[in-house]
Amino acid sequence: MTEGNNMPEGDTAGKDEVPVGVPAEEKRSEEDKKENGESSVSVPEQPAAPGTEEVEFVHPEGGWGWLVMLAAMWCNGSVFGIQNAFGILFLSLLREFGSEHDEDLRFKTALVGSLSMGMIFFCSPIVSVFTDILGCRVTAVGGAAVGLVGLLASSFVTSLGPMYFTYGIVFACGCSFAYQPSLVILGHYFKKRLGLVNGIVTAGSSIFTITLPFVLSGLLEKVGLQNTMRVLCILMFILMLAGLTYRPLLPVKSSNTRAGSRCPPMSQIFNINIWKSVGYRIWAFGIPAALYGYFVPYVHLMKHVEERFGKEASKEVLLMCIGITSCVGRLIFGRVADYVNGVNKVYLQVTSFFVIGLMSMMIPLCNIFGALIAVCLLMGLFDGCFICIMGPIAFELVGDKDVSQAIGFLLGLMSVPMTVGPPHRFLRDRLGSYDVAFYLAGIPPIFGGAVLCLIPWVEARRKRKEKEDALNKEQGQLLTGQKRDHEKAQGDAPSKTGESVL
Repeated sequence: MTEGNNMPEGDTAGKDEVPVGVPAEEKRSEEDKKENGESSVSVPEQPAAPGTEEVEFVHPEGGWGWLVMLAAMWCNGSVFGIQNAFGILFLSLLREFGSEHDEDLRFKTALVGSLSMGMIFFCSPIVSVFTDILGCRVTAVGGAAVGLVGLLASSFVTSLGPMYFTYGIVFACGCSFAYQPSLVILGHYFKKRLGLVNGIVTAGSSIFTITLPFVLSGLLEKVGLQNTMRVLCILMFILMLAGLTYRPLLPVKSSNTRAGSRCPPMSQIFNINIWKSVGYRIWAFGIPAALYGYFVPYVHLMKHVEERFGKEASKEVLLMCIGITSCVGRLIFGRVADYVNGVNKVYLQVTSFFVIGLMSMMIPLCNIFGALIAVCLLMGLFDGCFICIMGPIAFELVGDKDVSQAIGFLLGLMSVPMTVGPPHRFLRDRLGSYDVAFYLAGIPPIFGGAVLCLIPWVEARRKRKEKEDALNKEQGQLLTGQKRDHEKAQGDAPSKTGESVL
């Protein structure tokens, strides 16, 4: 109860901590002298700290940040590990509430998992607002607590209907509130190593996705569905503790709230600054456009392998290949992104979309199972590339102070193609195979990648214009100063002449 009220103080405390390591102590000492010289008004002038925002913030690039990185890694792993392992829970849910062979029940049960994954991204814009107002720590811990309650409630459900609410909405919303702050808080501690850190953090979801199905299979056999869900609650409880490490460091944006008013300003609730960036607008359009065909191979690959190579084919190996190389790709390309300047990191995403689109089109051409494995290895590698540099690109496009809502609205827009997507199942039923569906699935990633190529050009043009404006402003101030000095000299000349005559 008091934690929410104390959060702004925690944020400002973080703000006070930041400039300690900043090599601008002379400027701050002058400000301290002014405050000490006017001690009677030092307290009222404390909100006038916007002057400290002009001091350049130096990221620690380590220290407590390594613990924050591990906490964020656990968050990514536990949230998406549980979500991606829903296929393991799926069969147990069918047996619990009916029969595995009931097609109607299979559709209704699968909808629980789809709703849960969609809600994580759909809630992201709302989560970003809470993150800006309450801070990363309160938002993450509160979200993990809600997710824990939703998952625990799901373990007591005796019919499928309530599962839509407990698992599909409550648990998923909690995961969304816990997940997004884990991306934002990394920018408080890292800048030069932000790509590497994001790669390690996002690799957590790959590691959990690979290992958790084996753990869940054993638990389901030994303790049953309900107790397995209760065991998963332990992951969410640890996630609550992990969120407590999210100590903010970046200076808090000054808010123009009236004295005594608890309502945040509208500019903080809906940050229009992110939409002023043309580069961000292109990014927010290009990424969702690319995702309309992005997940088709992951959803329909297993069925395609059965039709092409028979039911005895070890199709699970393909998903394992994608998962392993995706983890490797996040670590490799996360580090590579640290050596790519500014928004040129977008070219890594462009490359990943091009490769994923081409690999999708290659799937129907693979008549040898080994060739299909090679395609999946490449697809997983560049899947990791696309995911791990989302955060660094957002920081480059909108800056540290606006990144929360920039990530939130992008994830919200991504929920549309992830939930809807093209009618590939309909094409398979009409044409008798998935071949055309995979060919079409490769088009949106290539188109989206081509759109993203505009971002570096737009950003370079914007920076040139800003430099020209700054130069013109500086020249204007210089001319104004020279004119003022000239007028002052002319005004002083008669008096000096008069003094010399006398």
